[in-house]
Amino acid sequence: MAILLPETTQTSNDALTPRQIVAELDKYVIGQHAAKRAVAIALRNRMRRQKLTPELAEEIAPKNILMIGPTGVGKTEIARRLARLAQSPFLKVEASKFTEVGYVGRDVESMVRDLVELGVDMVREERLEEIRAKAAQNAEDRLLDILLPPPRSIAPDEDSAAAPGRLDARLVEIDVREKSFPSFEIIAGSSVEEVDINLKDMLPGLFQGKSKKRKVKVPEALQYLTQEEEQKLIDMDSVARAAVERVEQAGIIFVDEIDKIAGREGSHGPDVSREGVQRDILPIVEGTTVNTKYGMVRTDHILFIAAGAFHVSKPSDLIPELQGRFPIRVELEPLGRDEFVRILTEPRSALVKQYMALMDTEGITLTFTDGAIHRIADFAQQVNERTENIGARRLATVMEKLLDEISFEGPDLENKIVTIDEAYVTTMLADIVKNEDLSRYIL
Repeated sequence: MAILLPETTQTSNDALTPRQIVAELDKYVIGQHAAKRAVAIALRNRMRRQKLTPELAEEIAPKNILMIGPTGVGKTEIARRLARLAQSPFLKVEASKFTEVGYVGRDVESMVRDLVELGVDMVREERLEEIRAKAAQNAEDRLLDILLPPPRSIAPDEDSAAAPGRLDARLVEIDVREKSFPSFEIIAGSSVEEVDINLKDMLPGLFQGKSKKRKVKVPEALQYLTQEEEQKLIDMDSVARAAVERVEQAGIIFVDEIDKIAGREGSHGPDVSREGVQRDILPIVEGTTVNTKYGMVRTDHILFIAAGAFHVSKPSDLIPELQGRFPIRVELEPLGRDEFVRILTEPRSALVKQYMALMDTEGITLTFTDGAIHRIADFAQQVNERTENIGARRLATVMEKLLDEISFEGPDLENKIVTIDEAYVTTMLADIVKNEDLSRYIL
């Protein structure tokens, strides 16, 4: 899961105290104060480190965090919101998708390469904001040269009358560079990045694409020329250097499902491979140098947040070296009825607010009574207790089933004012919740 454009907050992230960081996280995640407190301290320590002398800062490693708790209680959301708050490159990976070196599958170094790609996208977007106006002006000048060739003398008022906005239906001929990607097979055991780098070195002209003349309407031509001018104005070497530095100093990698690679002590079979994945992850977390197509990237100061339910295994089943690299451990509490009520209504992107906004696009005024919200929370808790406990994710399935009829009939409804009360919730959900077999398949 990638985050390209961090949300802005009223307070500068450099000035955020741990208490303010927790307050920001409270706007999106209900409860889990211990986990919020841990990540707030980790983020503040990162800010403190940046103010130290380079010699001392180099010695201070980030205090990686291990979150322990069932699915759907907010582990991923806390890490994701923290990254947006810190305006840091953020990557979410599943530990179970990696394989031991020598086996077919993704190698652990790919998480660092993916993070660098996200960092490049983030820095490039920031640079685009700076030069967007200049690129648009240059593109418009080029388009006006095509529409009104320079040899002809143009009066100022005539030039403005021929602005692209008034000539949208006119066709112009421009040179368009086609993207050309040769097909090739990647040999198992080689990384995509290495193959990509080698091919570009050996055949530099193969990836450039050919230019061909196309006749397009003025708006499309202006869009293409603007993109071309943006690429000319952005120094990608500078972007790459800035991205690598940002990843090294402020990157956050969230490793989910780390309990799936924790082998039980004394077991055999596939657990051997799980331990191999742990040993491959260990140097990345400890601090190593990874080769990417943007240069060498050190992982010494990347913050790692690992998470797992640990239903079958326990944190002590991880190899000791890896355990030692996650010194901060926080346990997240299971969510109950009271938390579900707050999740439905309090966060900025609460489910109830989402559905009200969706129905408003159809002209429908959708409202929920307090009794209805409490009843929804009751049903979600009952289904979690009787089937699998998937935490707050259960609310999404319950809400979708509850509003199924309104969502389908919405455009055709004559009465555009709809109130969801306790009786309606009971009518729509009671039978499904009572039938355990139906609950397993529908909710």
